Amino acid sequence: MHGRHYGTGKRKTAIARVFMKAGDGTLTVNGRTFENYFPQEILRMIINQPFEVTNKMRQWDVEATVKGGGVAAQAEALRHGIAWALVGVDYELKSPLKKAGLLTRDARKKERKKPGQPGARKKFQYSKR
Repeated sequence: MHGRHYGTGKRKTAIARVFMKAGDGTLTVNGRTFENYFPQEILRMIINQPFEVTNKMRQWDVEATVKGGGVAAQAEALRHGIAWALVGVDYELKSPLKKAGLLTRDARKKERKKPGQPGARKKFQYSKR
């Protein structure tokens, strides 16, 4: 179990490619520091969940590329990718990560706009006469 481990994470239209290697816990996202890319504390908490569940904080260097979606979706895609990369490191970690719901891809996406309507569910106002 040497070298780099890979994991892909997805959420809405965001896709995260995660490369992990043994190190001191440095997170780099799109060439920027973790704190710089995700300034909100709640998003950083979301991303660190797989490490907290498996008690692997500050043991892995993570280098990730994230594309598409908004910041929150990118954070959740990154969490998903980190969880799968951890499974690649040690298959024994799959059970606690699965129990925490971190390996399941959140498949909810934006519903498409229907033809002849202003939105996905919204209808034009009904006019009786």
